[in-house]
Amino acid sequence: MLCVQICAQQDSATHRIMFYNVENLFHPSDDSLTADEDFTPTGSYHWTYKKYYRKVSMIGKVILAAGMGDPPWLVGLAEIENELVLKDLCYNSPLRNFGYKYVHYDSPDRRGVDVALLYRDSCVRVLRSRKVPVVFPFDTFARNRDILYALVQFPSGDSLNMLINHWTSRYGGYAATVPKRNYYATVVRRFVDSLMIENPCAKILITGDFNDYATNESMVQHLRAREYDPHAPNDTLYNLMLPLARQSLRGSHKHEDFWGCLDQFIVSNAWLNDTCGVRQIGDAQIFDADFLLVDDEKYGGKKNYRTFLGPRYIGGFADHLPVYVIFLDR
Repeated sequence: MLCVQICAQQDSATHRIMFYNVENLFHPSDDSLTADEDFTPTGSYHWTYKKYYRKVSMIGKVILAAGMGDPPWLVGLAEIENELVLKDLCYNSPLRNFGYKYVHYDSPDRRGVDVALLYRDSCVRVLRSRKVPVVFPFDTFARNRDILYALVQFPSGDSLNMLINHWTSRYGGYAATVPKRNYYATVVRRFVDSLMIENPCAKILITGDFNDYATNESMVQHLRAREYDPHAPNDTLYNLMLPLARQSLRGSHKHEDFWGCLDQFIVSNAWLNDTCGVRQIGDAQIFDADFLLVDDEKYGGKKNYRTFLGPRYIGGFADHLPVYVIFLDR
């Protein structure tokens, strides 16, 4: 009850929404319906329960640390396997004292890797949710990760439409996989347009690991997300990571010597400009705390302190850094 009172009373306080690709957070049990055998105690990654519970605890600590004293009200996650993982994150990790619950749907992904939403039940309500399937017309046999949609209500009574994504990776080559990410972008854009037809002032936040950068064609041409322009039409989407895209020394993910933001936030005009209810404050940020990084002996500087390097267990957090936005609810 204490948390309910605090969240209801902080009508002029700022809070955080976070996204985190947690790098292959598999449960060690073998799911006979998915190709998850590598992440079992006898699999090629030797994924034991000890390593698993260590990682669950570490991810919980990262989420709390990113909250800076007020744990994020909403956390989008990528690369979680199933509901067992989410239960352990919410109830058997350092998050257990903060009332987190989750929204999750199994997707057709071959390995069983999904996206999910954690939310502090005492601070926000999930009014409805569903999965948004993605079926490529040029490859109908592909088993793609679904997009997760949730409509969230804040203490002020205002609501936010959230879309959590994990688009097709670049594995197999950038050029060969471009059409797949372009199609994901088209699906998201159509969904957003349908929301705006129903409510031209809809507050929308799209987040995830897009496996593309803010300047790639999927984001610019197909999703049509741009840098902020106060004179743009009301249905314009803004990519909050575009300012960071110009800073090659900062990013959420490092590939060889290049830091970039595959993890992004794209928002509607109302999310930025509405003077009532919930709205965005400031730019998107990367949570790049020192404990999430290690020295990069090959390329110099720092790199992600990840769980695995190839099949070798490193024991770190993830191969991505969390990203977050700060919002005001009043």
